[in-house]
Amino acid sequence: MALLVDRVRGHWRIAAGLLFNLLVSICIVFLNKWIYVHHGFPNMSLTLVHFVVTWLGLYICQKLDIFAPKSLPPSRLLLLALSFCGFVVFTNLSLQNNTIGTYQLAKAMTTPVIIAIQTFCYQKTFSTRIQLTLIPITLGVILNSYYDVKFNFLGMVFAALGVLVTSLYQVWVGAKQHELQVNSMQLLYYQAPMSSAMLLVAVPFFEPVFGEGGIFGPWSVSALLMVLLSGVIAFMVNLSIYWIIGNTSPVTQEMKSLAGCHGSRL
Repeated sequence: MALLVDRVRGHWRIAAGLLFNLLVSICIVFLNKWIYVHHGFPNMSLTLVHFVVTWLGLYICQKLDIFAPKSLPPSRLLLLALSFCGFVVFTNLSLQNNTIGTYQLAKAMTTPVIIAIQTFCYQKTFSTRIQLTLIPITLGVILNSYYDVKFNFLGMVFAALGVLVTSLYQVWVGAKQHELQVNSMQLLYYQAPMSSAMLLVAVPFFEPVFGEGGIFGPWSVSALLMVLLSGVIAFMVNLSIYWIIGNTSPVTQEMKSLAGCHGSRL
């Protein structure tokens, strides 16, 4: 009886985690689109804010004894940190250059790509039912792209790069948690500052730092508040993604995202 209660409790925890991730993922899509359209805040700089706020949030959690940090070798997190930068930057660029509907539908291709990576690189197998779901997903994305009246070639390039890097990132998150025997907070606690440092070096080469349009430019109070709110929600999104993958699988995370696509269209 106790075992059954534990299993039910575990299923409810996972369901609550999936629902929370779904809600904050929808929130950040609309919020970031608002920031791009109404304030023109630079993409990579916004991503850098997300990373820094994520690290600060984890630092506060660690100080409150919510989790205990575990010493990890930076060399084993380098590719994960780099893919984290690409994952967020390319998906934000896709959002910036596509409609929300196209952006969300393109993200649906992450599921087939994750399955392909895990099949060919990690020798994992999937049931026929899961494989059959890839057919309507792929056809839907192709048809949407072909008939999209607001088709943007650059936007589709960013969307494709975002799908590829996101797929690699989510597979590696699960693999690293298992390989290093760490939980979601312990892994993100070390990886977020590494990704922040990488973007800090890259931002001056692609975006202004000071003056009009720069991260330290003359932004209005409302713009800064929206950017800060976006960073807080990004912290929740990142943490919940790690938690879901650590407790289920990358495919579960992406199947949840597919459900969220329909709630996020304009």
